[in-house]
Amino acid sequence: MKDLGAPALFRLQQMQKKKRPRKPNPHLGPPLKCADRLREIMTRHYYLSRFVKGAKPVAWVTSGAPVELLRVFDFYTVYPENHGALCGAQKLGPEICSKAEDRGYHPDLCSYARIDLGHAFSGKTPAGRLPRPDLLFCCNNICQTVLYWYKELSHYWDVPLIVFDTPFNFKDIQESDIRYMVSQFEEMIPRLEKISGRKFSDKRFKKIISLGSEASLTWGRVLATMKHSPAPMTIFDAFVHMAPVVSLRGLPVSLDYYRILLEELEDRVEKGIGAIAKEEKRLMWDNIAVWFKLRDWSLLFAERGFNFVAATYTNAWAETIHYLNPESPFESMARAYSLVILNNNMDHRLKLMEGMIRDYRIDGLVILSLRSCKPYSVGQYDIRRLLGERLGVKTLVIEADMTDFRTFSEEQIRTRLEAFFEQLEE
Repeated sequence: MKDLGAPALFRLQQMQKKKRPRKPNPHLGPPLKCADRLREIMTRHYYLSRFVKGAKPVAWVTSGAPVELLRVFDFYTVYPENHGALCGAQKLGPEICSKAEDRGYHPDLCSYARIDLGHAFSGKTPAGRLPRPDLLFCCNNICQTVLYWYKELSHYWDVPLIVFDTPFNFKDIQESDIRYMVSQFEEMIPRLEKISGRKFSDKRFKKIISLGSEASLTWGRVLATMKHSPAPMTIFDAFVHMAPVVSLRGLPVSLDYYRILLEELEDRVEKGIGAIAKEEKRLMWDNIAVWFKLRDWSLLFAERGFNFVAATYTNAWAETIHYLNPESPFESMARAYSLVILNNNMDHRLKLMEGMIRDYRIDGLVILSLRSCKPYSVGQYDIRRLLGERLGVKTLVIEADMTDFRTFSEEQIRTRLEAFFEQLEE
């Protein structure tokens, strides 16, 4: 199936796509050649998930969870947030969210959660079919919503839920916090052995830690190529190409892909090939992508010579990965997963953004105030003010949801963007 079925499906999709060729846009640079390889990888991932039940145990995992531990037990992992992004990009967010709302879930609940619950209730998905989980694996380092969301799924499907609790880092991480998180990992192992029917292997665990670390470090090097001017890709590209580091972290395919992508980007840097035709200003994005507007906004900004070259969101999968060490897997994993941007104090976030603005030579910052993600959006107006005072960077705050466009105001946001463009051109 994996050697014949998935490649055949991909070739069919490519044939269908060739019937509707997209005209090249004069404001964009040449498309990335490895985009086809990415599409093949992710198509294969979702395609195989339809048939995995009975062959492997299945785990649904939150994006910030320490998946390396699950890889030891050969779980096939599905990421509802990644699936939510796919639904958003396909403009199916409102339709699937409404399935959850019909069951009484509030429209102000995170749209990733509503999509996931709506899919559970209706089976609606652009991926064909998702496998029912044998395990729900949740980490609260990104928000508390995921905990209640996964509790709902656990109750609905009557499947076990394992929660990795990461204490919030108010100032400096404490050794007692590390011991607490390590003890959780140790307690998980017997449960994971029972659910999966497989034994824990310390040797395999260290190998997976090393593999996952190298893939994430390579992703960091991919993002760093955008420090060059012209940048060889945009953040709109990075939002798409981050899929393997989120969904396939700890597997060889993720590392292999980012080596291919890095090689292509370094070649573009050497040849002076930019992601947009004429890079006049360099921008930074804060928060999750607005998936249903990716292409529209990539063209809108490119037409003016504005290129997004950095984002706190894409950086999150590279920021703390240097902590991972196969020689001390539990301790290093505790640090790597508990010190991510959303589980850290506001001063850390401000310093991180200041460093990125300097390193990527940022002219303007677009901050998305996201109704679906309160932890990511809290404090943004203070951050905007402080960055403006300290660095003089031009800033804009816009409001939207990442997948649910029922609350999206095209006219209002376009007015704000036009005012921002005028500031940048002064």
